[in-house]
Amino acid sequence: MNSESQARQLGEYRLKQLIAETPLYNTWLAEQISVSRTVLVDELKADQADKTDSFLADVRVKASVDHPLVSSVYEAVSEPGLCFYAYEMLAGVTLAERLQGHLTLSPARLAHILRRVSEAQLQHEALAQATSPLSLDAIYQDQHGVIRLNNLAIAGKRTPDHSLRDILHLGNALPPLVPQGQPGTTRMLTLLSWMRGEGIAAPIDWAQTRDVCMQIEHQLTDPLSTLSPTKTGSIVSRKIPIGMIALATGVILLGIGGIALKMRPPRPVEKPPLALPEPVTIPAGKHPGPDGLENSLQAFRIASHEVTIRQYGEFLEILNSLARERQNSFDLPGQPVEKTSHTPTDWPALLAAAKSKELWQNQLVTLDSPVTGVDWWDASAYAEWKKARLPTQEEWFAALALGLNAPATLPPGPWAPVTSPTSDITSHKILGMAGSVCEWTSTLAPNPANPLGESLWVIIGGSFQKPGTNALSREWTDNRSMRRPDLGFRVVFDAP
Repeated sequence: MNSESQARQLGEYRLKQLIAETPLYNTWLAEQISVSRTVLVDELKADQADKTDSFLADVRVKASVDHPLVSSVYEAVSEPGLCFYAYEMLAGVTLAERLQGHLTLSPARLAHILRRVSEAQLQHEALAQATSPLSLDAIYQDQHGVIRLNNLAIAGKRTPDHSLRDILHLGNALPPLVPQGQPGTTRMLTLLSWMRGEGIAAPIDWAQTRDVCMQIEHQLTDPLSTLSPTKTGSIVSRKIPIGMIALATGVILLGIGGIALKMRPPRPVEKPPLALPEPVTIPAGKHPGPDGLENSLQAFRIASHEVTIRQYGEFLEILNSLARERQNSFDLPGQPVEKTSHTPTDWPALLAAAKSKELWQNQLVTLDSPVTGVDWWDASAYAEWKKARLPTQEEWFAALALGLNAPATLPPGPWAPVTSPTSDITSHKILGMAGSVCEWTSTLAPNPANPLGESLWVIIGGSFQKPGTNALSREWTDNRSMRRPDLGFRVVFDAP
């Protein structure tokens, strides 16, 4: 231990050991005394006081990052002669340490890691956050397989070369971690070659990297699957030569410069998921409300469909990947203490039926069918994860009524995949408001039939299980923990 640090304390942080030094700051291993927690502290050097503003600008950007895979900033302190910030110390082994120890990762595990990295980088892109270069020593995997990343956000403007820089670096740095001769090895090496820009007409991006990683993970449980595109704009649509695609069965590599494919007659390959319709922007202004009054609303974007089984499954995967103490990261205040899971009712059976496109409770379901069996807390946690929220009943009705003279005449539709043709669609292409599943809102309101009564939580829209309901149907409940096989939700986003 550094002897100088034994007598030092910064606020409530007891310094233990100097572990890194740059021209600008020292990095300390420290203990946060109030909670007996090991943290890291970056302390601006005394002779760099003129850099205080830029140092704190970086810290503010890091503190604004809200992603479960990215390390958290705990506190920043700036006072005369002292400037530092404390942040989360990540557990586990970095990919750089694995590389130094000549420890490989299975293709499935490496695809999972790279998918998680891509998801975090996509959030930086979406928020236009500049980042310092992503290196292998910034990517951690703990003993439970949970992936976390150092917080690399910095002040400044993000430019496209930030993503290109990091994708190229990982494409060059990761191949030594890929073992030889394992299922998925060729596919993983092919992806890394694309990340290096080899054999493709245009640079690969983070969304494409994520999508191919998801395919590789899936393919390793289904060896006859191919590296087919997952959506419009995927890698294949950018004219990556089909000869570069590695198949697990029946593939023969003829050379580095070209790959010839010879396949024995395969079983039919499942088509890639269809692209889901995008959210719809509702302009600011006065809009008709569900009780006959006009409401002044700010502009917002509403999902054009209810959250699907596939989308909710991705949320559960994120929760399962988090350390136990972070699995409530998206819970809203007031959630009952006895509620410890956001898994929907009968989820294993529902998910299995959806993957196989089979019957569940006498209904044919797919992964693009609206998720059901979720309570208000589940819906709100999902929305929090998506950096969205549940709509108010006024927003929901404004979206319904936009361009519709008689919302009550909108034909109710069945509980069907949101990618299926339906007459249950508004003039602005919003699906499933008259039928499909009824939906949670964020609204507390009295029932108009009893205007002096108690304000209750509003469920809105028609239900496939309740003939006679339509887009004007509403229910009121005091039970936010209620779950039903005809109750789902959609989300809204603030307008940019």
